[in-house]
Amino acid sequence: MNYDIEVHDGELWNEDLAPLSPEKRHWGAFEIFNVWNNDIQSLFGYTLAASLFISYGLNGWLTFAAIVVAGFIVMWLVNLTGRPSVKYGVPYPVMARVAMGVQGAKFPATIRGIVAIFWYGVQTYFASTAVALLLHSLFGGQDGAQFLGMTTMGWISYMIVCVFQVGLFMMGIEWVGKFLNWAGPFVYAVMIALLIVIWWKAGGALLTEVGNIFQSSGEAERSTVASFIAVVGTMIAYFAAVVINFGDFSRFVKSEGQMRSGNFWGLPVSMAFFSFIALFITAGTVVIFGEKLTNPADIVDRVDNIWLTVIAAITFFAATVGINLVANFIPPAYDIANLAPSKITAKMGGIITAVIAFFIGALWVTVISQIGIAGFVDTLGAVLAPLYGILVADYYLVRKRKVNLQDLFTQDPSGAYHYDAGWNRKAIYAFAAAAVFSVATVWVPALAALTGFGWIIGAALGGLFHYVLMGDAARRAHDRSDSAGFH
Repeated sequence: MNYDIEVHDGELWNEDLAPLSPEKRHWGAFEIFNVWNNDIQSLFGYTLAASLFISYGLNGWLTFAAIVVAGFIVMWLVNLTGRPSVKYGVPYPVMARVAMGVQGAKFPATIRGIVAIFWYGVQTYFASTAVALLLHSLFGGQDGAQFLGMTTMGWISYMIVCVFQVGLFMMGIEWVGKFLNWAGPFVYAVMIALLIVIWWKAGGALLTEVGNIFQSSGEAERSTVASFIAVVGTMIAYFAAVVINFGDFSRFVKSEGQMRSGNFWGLPVSMAFFSFIALFITAGTVVIFGEKLTNPADIVDRVDNIWLTVIAAITFFAATVGINLVANFIPPAYDIANLAPSKITAKMGGIITAVIAFFIGALWVTVISQIGIAGFVDTLGAVLAPLYGILVADYYLVRKRKVNLQDLFTQDPSGAYHYDAGWNRKAIYAFAAAAVFSVATVWVPALAALTGFGWIIGAALGGLFHYVLMGDAARRAHDRSDSAGFH
C-alpha cells in the first residue's frame, strides 16, 4: 500500500494527520495494554469498579461477570474502530471523513474535542489533589487562605500537573507510550501493596466478608437481568469516549494482531483482575473500618501510614495523568489540528487544549462542580454515540473495508469523499435522527430506564439509519472503489 499522499489540499493535510507508514510505527501489544490499564486504574475507575459490587443489589459473582462481559464488548467495539487506522495509519478525525465528508468530519471531531477538553481540565484538577496529598505528607503545612476554592498548596500542585502533562505531550507520542508503560504496571504494584496492607490488618475476617459480598443480593429495585444489563451498560459508557477515537492510538501499532492482543489483555483480562482487587480492598474496609469505602484516597487516609500515603499519592497522580493523556489530551489535539491543518499542528492543538482546560480545572471547585455537569456530559456523550455506529457501518458495510487514501486529503469535487461541498448530508441526517433519541434517554423522564443503554442504542440506530439512507449509494461506492483500485 502506498502511504505517500501525492497531491493534497493544505486545508486538509499536515504531517500529524498524514498516513503513518508501518516502518514509522513502534507500538506493540504492551503499549495498547497499558493504554487500557491507565484508563481502568484511575481514581474514578477504581471507585466505579468498587461501587458496582454494592450499588445494584446483584450477587457479587453476577456483578463480576457483568464487568467481564462489558470488557469483551468494549474489546470488540475498539477492534472495529481501531482496525482501519491500523490499516491506513490515519487518526480518528481523518478516518471520519470517509463517512461524513472531508468537511463534515470536522463537526463530530469538534464535539469529541469539546468533551475531551472539559474532562481534561477536570482530571487535571483531580491529579493535582494527589500531588497536594504528597506535598502535605512530606512537608506538612496548613491549608491557609483559599482562592477559587484552592489553597496555595493546591495551586502549586495544580500548576505542577499542568506543566508536567504539557511537557510530556510535547516530547512526542513515544514518550507518552513510555510513561504509560511505566504507570500501568506501577499502579498495579501499588494497588496490590494496598491490598496486602488491608489484608494484614483485616486478618482472616477478610475472606469471610468477601464471601458475604458475593453471597448477598441486596435490595434490588430492578430485576436481576435488568441490573446485570445496567452494570454492563455503565462499564461500556465509561469507555465510550476512547472507543470512538481509538484510531488515534491504533495508528501507532505495528500490526492488527498486536492491537487485538493488547485489547484482549488490557480490557477483559485487566478489568477482571482489577475488579477482584477492588472487591477485596472494599471488603477489607468493612472489616477494618466498619463501612464500605470505594474511594482509594479515603482508604489511604484511614490507613494512616506515611509511606503508603506517599506511594499512593504518586500512584494516583500517575494513573490520573495516564488516563488524561489517553482519553482527554491527545484526541482534542488531533481534533483541533483537523480544523485547520495548514495552520495548526497536533502540538499546537495540544497547547490550545491545555490553555482552555486550565480555566476549566481552575473553576472546578467553585463554579463548574456546583452547576451540575452530569447532564451536560451525558448529553455530549449521547450526541457522540450515533457517530460510532455511522463510522463502523460505513467502513464495514458501505465501503467494504476499502478507502482511497488520496481522496481523504483533497477537496476536488471528483473525490470519493467530497459529497456535497464536503458534507455527506445522508450521514448528517442519520447522525441527527439517532442523536435525538440517545439524547432523549438523558432528558426525557419517560425514557429514564434507558439512560444506561443510551450509548449502545444511539450507536446502533446511527449505523442502521446511515446504511439505510445510503442505500444504492452504498453499492455504487463499492463498485467505484473496485474499479478505482481502492486499497
